[in-house]
Amino acid sequence: MPICIEVWGDYACFTRPEMKTERVSYDVMTPSAARGLIESIYWHPGIRWIVDRIHVLAPIRFTNIRRNEVRSTISARSAKTVMERGQGELYLITSQDIQQRAALLLQDVRYVIEAHFDIVPEKAALGDNPGKFQDIVTRRIARGQFYSQPYLGCREFPAHFAPRSTIPPCPQELLGNRELGYMLYDMDYTDPEDIRPLFFRAVLRDGVLHVPPQDSEEVRR
Repeated sequence: MPICIEVWGDYACFTRPEMKTERVSYDVMTPSAARGLIESIYWHPGIRWIVDRIHVLAPIRFTNIRRNEVRSTISARSAKTVMERGQGELYLITSQDIQQRAALLLQDVRYVIEAHFDIVPEKAALGDNPGKFQDIVTRRIARGQFYSQPYLGCREFPAHFAPRSTIPPCPQELLGNRELGYMLYDMDYTDPEDIRPLFFRAVLRDGVLHVPPQDSEEVRR
């Protein structure tokens, strides 16, 4: 069943996976980011959220910032090695492991996300039905409730949200078609041992990003 939600924030970063050292954002919100934002408002194992369209309501503006990031991570392999040897360090001293990195972010973003959900029969309870879930998510959006803070690509960029019944007009500078190249669609978790990224050819048409179904030929694996 469909929902329509408006989201906005001061900054956003929907990181391109080909940029590894320094973050560079896509021009618009990705379908996976939109799905994650909705799931932070209402997630249930018995439903699967599917993003249909993303409307861009504000002109696309980039800005550069520099910020402190911890350059190291503790991997599962390192933890296993320390446990087997009985010695070693399983912590990071952030004050000694910080480095400055540049990031190309989006500024003053505003979107309307159109999405719907499908019931997952094997994970839904006997009393679960679409009307029940629709009522819950509609109520949570109207009240501003969430399970975890919704964010715009990165957790340090929180998102505000509100229900939306109508779609505002497209900004003048976004009229027409704009090729965005290949964009991350989502991650394929079908095989937990071999999780793979999915991509699609993104085109912004009059400020609207139409998201193809996952099983369509437009989605590349």
